[in-house]
Amino acid sequence: MAIEIKAPAFPESVADGEVATWHKQEGESVARDELLVEIETDKVVMEVVAPEDGVVTKIHAPEGSVIESEAPLATLEPGATATATPAATEASAAPAPTQNDGDKAALLGPAARQMVEEHNLDVGAIPGSGKGGRITKEDVVSYMKAHEGAPAPAAAVAASVPAAQPQAVAGHSSERVENRVPMTRMRAKIAERLLEASQQTAMLTTFNEVNMAPVMALRSKYKAQFEKIHNGTRLGFMGFFVKAACEALKRFPEVNASIDGNDVVYHGYQDIGVAVSTEGGLVVPVLRDADFMSLADVEAAIFDLGIRARDKKLTIEDMTGGTFTVSNGGVFGSLLSTPILNPPQTGILGMHKIQERPMAVNGEVVIQPMMYLALSYDHRLIDGKTAVQFLVAVKDLIEDPARILLQL
Repeated sequence: MAIEIKAPAFPESVADGEVATWHKQEGESVARDELLVEIETDKVVMEVVAPEDGVVTKIHAPEGSVIESEAPLATLEPGATATATPAATEASAAPAPTQNDGDKAALLGPAARQMVEEHNLDVGAIPGSGKGGRITKEDVVSYMKAHEGAPAPAAAVAASVPAAQPQAVAGHSSERVENRVPMTRMRAKIAERLLEASQQTAMLTTFNEVNMAPVMALRSKYKAQFEKIHNGTRLGFMGFFVKAACEALKRFPEVNASIDGNDVVYHGYQDIGVAVSTEGGLVVPVLRDADFMSLADVEAAIFDLGIRARDKKLTIEDMTGGTFTVSNGGVFGSLLSTPILNPPQTGILGMHKIQERPMAVNGEVVIQPMMYLALSYDHRLIDGKTAVQFLVAVKDLIEDPARILLQL
């Protein structure tokens, strides 16, 4: 009996999704738990797998379709096996005819077409692994990895320049290329939330600097032992800042609160969002009850969330909620920035690059590893005095890490 494959049940916060990539086409065999299709929502990319071994007999929602919760995606014939038609067998035995770029462009799926246009790739050079030579997103990714660092194909460049135009002068381009591609649903949602944060909050930022020497010395002394004892978990800097933020939030509950209409909601727990950069944009998975987590637990959880964000394995639950956010732009070399609030949260801590600078210590100039800290906050709820005191508390805890352990 045929099985109807349906989209996952979306949470209330997700209205609909878009079919991003089909990994199987009509007539292809699929194994149990094998990936069938990816659905992109404005928060995460969801994967739908096959419930049984069988053959995909019908696809009801092609790539690019906008679907609602539990909408039918495909029909699966369980226990069946794909059989090649005589025409297909004959075609596979004979050498494949050469296709021009126009023919191959027609074989591009929506996701693959977007990547080809973004990176100005030569369609004719990309082999298609899908049914009938269809070029999938995975084919484009594989091609780009295989040709990483190689110059753009001459054929693609020549094809993009009209014959009537004069040759370019050495060192200058004779064409002004523009590529227009639609925003992904996730990027569009990120843009919407950033605009909302700037327009609907009274956001201000206060800055301070912290001497990282004590934490760096502690990390250097116990790094190897920490990793050995905690099953390969590495001792980084994020764990210290998350724990310091938790202690500071207990002292200044306004920074851990949120505004709901005319009410202020004070949260009696610390769920810390950790900003993670992915190919699709910035996502903020949440560490639940971070105040009860050990330093090793925090580091292990952050590493796991980073891997799952990279592999598009985060769930809606992973990114729902959060009472405060920590963002580390320093990993990309940022020396100073103004982090933007993640509504309905009223505070976000920004970490930055560690850089040696001359500092006055006991009347002497000493080179110290310094980091600028930034706290953006919603001035509707948090006064400047509270924001400054919160950031100073974080600074004191980082410069004397024993305070975190002793909760001083």
